Amino acid sequence: MADIDWSVPWLNGWRGVGEPIARQIKAGCPQPQALNEAGLAPVRFVPQGDLPEGQAYEDFIFDRGQVPTREGLHDFFNALCWMHFPQTKKRLNQLQATEIARAGVGQVRGPVRDAATVFDENALLIQPSDDLWAALTEHRWQDAFVGLREAWTTTRLWTFGHAALEKTVQPYKSITVHMWRVPPSVRPGDIDAWLAQDLSADKLSCKPFSPLPLLGVPGWWPANQDPAFYDDSSVFRPCRVKPQTEKPYAVEEIVPPV
Repeated sequence: MADIDWSVPWLNGWRGVGEPIARQIKAGCPQPQALNEAGLAPVRFVPQGDLPEGQAYEDFIFDRGQVPTREGLHDFFNALCWMHFPQTKKRLNQLQATEIARAGVGQVRGPVRDAATVFDENALLIQPSDDLWAALTEHRWQDAFVGLREAWTTTRLWTFGHAALEKTVQPYKSITVHMWRVPPSVRPGDIDAWLAQDLSADKLSCKPFSPLPLLGVPGWWPANQDPAFYDDSSVFRPCRVKPQTEKPYAVEEIVPPV
């Protein structure tokens, strides 16, 4: 908890709730107790040991309205997300529990559970212009971060994924999140309700994510004031081009006879 810098821009909006709880935990209060005393989540936080052996984590939350919680940053940020996005977190849990009830728990989660987990752990919500969204999803990084830099001043961002937030406590250049686009008509105060409705099994199964190196966001990291920051292709990677597979009869020597 002592390593969290609450002044960083990606924790803007989380500080008012999170910093006092972090102080309690740092002073020795058990993490589940400190989180419950805030009284801001639609679930209760319980020690990890309360999760019965053999029961899926998501299934336990759905059945009991309780979140098994370990000491440490990962589960701390997860709890803060429950406080900031209660409807969305309940929706994600419902989707996970429904898939578990349908298919059970196996070595492979399946497309919906897998995508819901990616979203839960690593999503960043973004409300960009069409031009900026196109540049980002096409991995035209110089256009997105240099040519369209002014567009970021009116682009709303909401951090969500708790695993990503855990990484940012010790930031490094290659931290990459998964963007989820928010339409321009959604007002900031309605973001949780809108997102809970937008997260459907069909949409998640299509994995409509696009990667974003987090520290590339203008104003979020001092080094990115230099355009050369974005020339690092190991972080700001070009779009993958999917190879096109020819059908067998497209090859001249095996064209079926007329």
